[in-house]
Amino acid sequence: VRRMLRDPRATTLVNNFGSQWLGVRKASSFLPDPNIFPEFDENLRDAFLQETALFMDSQFREDRSILDLISADYSFVNERLAQHYGVPNVYGERFRKVTFTDGTRGGLLGQGGILMVTSYPDRTAPVLRGFWMLDNLLGMPPPPPPPNIPDLELKAADGRALSIREQMEVHRKNPACAACHVRMDPLGFSLENFDAIGRWRSQSNGLPVDAAAVFADGSPIDGVHGLRKFLVKHRANYVHTFVEKLMTYSLGRHVGYRDQPSIRAIVRDAAAADYRWSSIILGIVKSTPFQMRNTAS
Repeated sequence: VRRMLRDPRATTLVNNFGSQWLGVRKASSFLPDPNIFPEFDENLRDAFLQETALFMDSQFREDRSILDLISADYSFVNERLAQHYGVPNVYGERFRKVTFTDGTRGGLLGQGGILMVTSYPDRTAPVLRGFWMLDNLLGMPPPPPPPNIPDLELKAADGRALSIREQMEVHRKNPACAACHVRMDPLGFSLENFDAIGRWRSQSNGLPVDAAAVFADGSPIDGVHGLRKFLVKHRANYVHTFVEKLMTYSLGRHVGYRDQPSIRAIVRDAAAADYRWSSIILGIVKSTPFQMRNTAS
């Protein structure tokens, strides 16, 4: 297995798994509203996809801890993506590794492709971003929404335009909605400084962006900086979820309760190696579900 992981063809593993786990495949067909985002073009779309692929491959090739997927301070950009992110002195089509010192970018949470596919074509969607994190990073997917959910109120009674946060606060007054939104919304609001195509912003519709929130367990989350700290604090949920997702990819089926003892053993054993990619992959390969899996007849 170690020899196979050193082979250049192992890139297929991380690219296919990454696009499945993160949902970035949708970026290839996502169409932001051209009236709101006229600067979006196919070069930027390709740059989004390439950034995530290069970042995931870098993490895998350097056998980093999977915690670094969240806390890394670097990514890969070319001139088009650097302009979009406001990074100076990057020229040409070639992608190069760039370290971010302000904490706004770096790692998966600051990547435009992920931020775009967790938005609507015309605006950000704190609920979609929150759901994405609960499902893919924390393993706490909320139940399906109840039927006949009312649309968000765009204006207050006096005609004043409401911010996304204010719209969601009105929405959460419905008891049937509040139980799920108390977990989704704080995570989604923490990324509100990124618009629907991943640009950094301090205002939205002329109103200041408020990216501070409090999670259901009382943990404060202040913007993307606080979100990274929150996820690292909840590393037990994150690591377990990552192993589940990679196990699902490896087995070609959904994992069930019978797989959980093996998943917990992989997590325990990988802790000694700081949850590096190789320790998790080797754990999966040596596990009973992987070695005893059925092949299609």
